[in-house]
Amino acid sequence: MLTALTLLSALGCGLVAGIFFAFSSFIMQALARLPPAHGIAAMQSINVAVINPLFLTVFLGAAVACICAAIAALLRDAAGAGFVLAGAVLYVIGTLLVTMRCNVPRNDRLARVDPESVEGATAWAGYLPSWTRWNHVRTAAASAASVMLIVAFALQWHG
Repeated sequence: MLTALTLLSALGCGLVAGIFFAFSSFIMQALARLPPAHGIAAMQSINVAVINPLFLTVFLGAAVACICAAIAALLRDAAGAGFVLAGAVLYVIGTLLVTMRCNVPRNDRLARVDPESVEGATAWAGYLPSWTRWNHVRTAAASAASVMLIVAFALQWHG
């Protein structure tokens, strides 16, 4: 059961890392090329659309799976327990907590601006680099978590 939970955690973290990688590598760059009003409107739409059962199940489910796997691995003193714990900490702090403390507040502020206003253009100019910088952190954390969990899975599978 622990091996399956570790694999599920690794897959969830990897999937979230891929989503965030897409934003860091091309989506935000594409939005930055648009006139500010269009970029703001597109990001506002994305921020509404992302709150859906499928994304939230993967995003939050990966956190729950990581926490459960870490507790189980530590209680059982399982092979790779340190890697499971490292993966869980990376995901929960570097992905979930960063999202809640850094990206979501920026999204909430952007949601309150009129895309066509001067205030909106000013907000957009600050939003793009800061949101993207924190997204890089989330991407790296989710990727590293996935790697840690893959190592743990391999150790459990062969242990």
